[in-house]
Amino acid sequence: MASRRTLLWAAVAVGLALAAWSASAEGGFRRYLKLSNDVAALRDKNVKLAAKNAALLREIDALRKSPEAQEQAAREDLGFVRPNEVIFTLERQ
Repeated sequence: MASRRTLLWAAVAVGLALAAWSASAEGGFRRYLKLSNDVAALRDKNVKLAAKNAALLREIDALRKSPEAQEQAAREDLGFVRPNEVIFTLERQ
């Protein structure tokens, strides 16, 4: 019975030593936490990029189908104006 108890305590001591080493080792638990944080950040970035892609696809679809969207894009992005149209640029301070 005593040898069994000694063996159990030795196993517990080895387990605790391995757990402590894993928590402090560069390739152990700290690396796992860092990689988990990196994965979470990449997932967030992926969600944002997917939303941006969806918005761009909607804009492309609108530009292909709607003359009003084409005119608005030409005015905003390229600065086009209609003949005899006067543009006032107001600056905020």
